[in-house]
Amino acid sequence: MSQQGSMPGFSVISGAQVDEVLRGQEKRVIDLVRQAYRAHGEGATTNPASYFLTFPDRPRARIIALPASIGGENEDARVDGLKWISSFPANIDSGLPRASGVLILNDPGTGYPYACLETSIISACRTAASAALAAGLLSQGRPALADRSAARIGFVGTGLIARHIAGHLAATGWSFARTGVYDLDRSYAERFAAGLDGDVTVHDSAEELIRSSDLIVFATVAAAPHITDPAWFAHHPLVLHISLRDLAPEVVLASANVVDDVDHCLRAGTSLHLTEQRTGDRAFVDGTLYDVMAGRLRPSAGRTLVFSPFGLGILDLAVGKHVHDEVRRAGALAVVDGFFHELDRHRRPA
Repeated sequence: MSQQGSMPGFSVISGAQVDEVLRGQEKRVIDLVRQAYRAHGEGATTNPASYFLTFPDRPRARIIALPASIGGENEDARVDGLKWISSFPANIDSGLPRASGVLILNDPGTGYPYACLETSIISACRTAASAALAAGLLSQGRPALADRSAARIGFVGTGLIARHIAGHLAATGWSFARTGVYDLDRSYAERFAAGLDGDVTVHDSAEELIRSSDLIVFATVAAAPHITDPAWFAHHPLVLHISLRDLAPEVVLASANVVDDVDHCLRAGTSLHLTEQRTGDRAFVDGTLYDVMAGRLRPSAGRTLVFSPFGLGILDLAVGKHVHDEVRRAGALAVVDGFFHELDRHRRPA
């Protein structure tokens, strides 16, 4: 949407509106994520490094800025913007969600920001969509996952992201013969398990869950690797390493590794970054999810396969723009009148 030559408008889109647009639209969100990955792989995006605001007195907390731009020939998909999202794990103890944030959309013609969206739901949905897309692409040729109703899944970490991933997997045809759940806080695991269908087991250890799962989802708030033994993965599962810092370099080096973006994933103390620091190179990274989409990479079924997505800002932009456009089509945009006040560059002061 270019506002060039006209009065810029600015809208605020609430979490309730975001939820109304995205609820039950898992397949649409997965398609948006697929398109964003394709645009990124074809060089039609700009996605600089994320910026981390950390606090010496609150070492577990951080606020992250993710600037990004989606270009290309499709004018309707073009958008610039910034995701500004905080992660304060201590919030959970007081009953608040860990993550909160906003997404700013900028007009690519004028640079003016035209919308501010509540983004915790967008962030969770695009993360889950990325995981579901990867599960579908990377399960091909893996016998244990050939029948989506016979496979065994395990969740390490049982928060909002895990819930959304479960929903997006179900929407794409996964049903699972057995589901395993593990969390450091067993009460969280039990509440998560109560919302799942089928044969569900709450495990007493991560090892027990990993050894009994064909598809494993890591969705924790771990700041450093805590899974260190490659022997736990001797059955060669598919691992969706969503939280990025769970696996020790020993596990990474014993696996085939697919990422969403190599430069982004090998920074900020991720498991892959630590592995690069140990080995001095990036040879352990087999390629990107776009490489798989384009048919350039087909990982062997005879090794553990780990997908580590850093979570690119372009995914938030793609989903956020879709939300904005749907709210606009419904005539429900809450426009802030006069948000941009000083529009005459030559006006003399009174």
